[in-house]
Amino acid sequence: MTFSKPQKISFSIFVLTLISLYIVLPAKLGNFLIPRLNFKIGNLDFSKEIELKQGLDIKGGLQVVLNADMKDIAGSDRTSALESLKEVIGRRVDLFGVSESGVKTALSGNDYRLILELPGVTDPQQALSLIGQTAKMSFALPIYTPGKTASDAATLTGFNPTDLTGADLQRAQVTFESQDRSPAVSLTFKESGKNKFSKLTKDNIGKPIAILLDGYPITMPTVQAEIDSGSAVITGKFTTDEAKALSVQLNAGALPVPVTIISQKNIPATLGADSIKKSITAGAIGLSMVIFFMIAYYGKMGFIASIGLVLYGVFTLTLYKLIPVVLSLPGIAGFLLSVGMAVDSNILVFERYKEEIRAGRDWRVALELAFGRAWDSIKDANTATIITGLILFNPLDWSFLNTSGSVRGFALTLILGIFISLFTGIVVTRNLLRLFFKGKTNIQNK
Repeated sequence: MTFSKPQKISFSIFVLTLISLYIVLPAKLGNFLIPRLNFKIGNLDFSKEIELKQGLDIKGGLQVVLNADMKDIAGSDRTSALESLKEVIGRRVDLFGVSESGVKTALSGNDYRLILELPGVTDPQQALSLIGQTAKMSFALPIYTPGKTASDAATLTGFNPTDLTGADLQRAQVTFESQDRSPAVSLTFKESGKNKFSKLTKDNIGKPIAILLDGYPITMPTVQAEIDSGSAVITGKFTTDEAKALSVQLNAGALPVPVTIISQKNIPATLGADSIKKSITAGAIGLSMVIFFMIAYYGKMGFIASIGLVLYGVFTLTLYKLIPVVLSLPGIAGFLLSVGMAVDSNILVFERYKEEIRAGRDWRVALELAFGRAWDSIKDANTATIITGLILFNPLDWSFLNTSGSVRGFALTLILGIFISLFTGIVVTRNLLRLFFKGKTNIQNK
């Protein structure tokens, strides 16, 4: 028994739909429990329900504005110090358990600020006491256990601090090795740290030295020789981005910046719940009206297209959970807007189909020609929308473009919606029509 190409594609779509429904549906529907599969892929645990990440405006939580005290930091180092502080605060927030948080920098004259969004925070005072601490760096020696060697240092459980601290480090910066120009990170110590570092490297040749930031090891280079010059280079198989990230973390300890809390605002969850309820209601009404229009105007073709539209929603929510996308109210707006774009493709195809039928072509030929000839219009319209979405999302963080988190949330859901709508409109709906639609040689003008 052989299957045609549309049948094979439709079977693949069916399997994809089942997988998507498994991810999207809650673990319990009324009194019915959906069986869960015991396996993981990376950080995704499919043995339990994958939650849809919710933003501050939906989930509620805490918004905090911090002011960074730069009076003891040289003017040329302040921007770097602020970025280092952002990394430190972001890691503290993640350790606190707020993985959907947002940490943004804000510059205004001589004011250097951080804006934090902490969805779902139930103990604001504990969070604020953790966030407000000044970053502390120390150089430490791993604690060895019997039977372990220096190469096993990455898996040991503790560290012995030395007298060398972040106060002895002048700065860290990205450099490139002279032989193969591979990225590395150079360290320059102050006079207070020069002799300390020299003795530390002399006593630990061939052994790793851990550099801890807030007690967390950010790197653990192995000493190759005694270094008495006050300058060192950390080498490894770094990419340029990895070397930059490490230098930022090191500078967070070398350029400690005290922070003070300017303002904090509790966002009640009831506000988000009410807003999302209204958004879902509006979306359900809009989707129902679109489906009603498609069926009323295009009949059986519109019904099949509506099935594709429902699958579009299922696939979109699946991606939101897998990526994951932190869903905010502007993000919901982007999703609802992309629903209209998904329908637009079908309308272009169906109107083209009617023109081909009027030209006297058989319905099978007309259907294939409709998808082929409508593609240019569909491609141009969606490309323009994607470009607009990328400008709003600003993936390269250009300062002259938007940096607002809410606008970026809108842009992200819109862009994802466009790509998924192209898949459902061109692949899903097309194959469903090939299998289940049977037209007439002539179609009545409407």
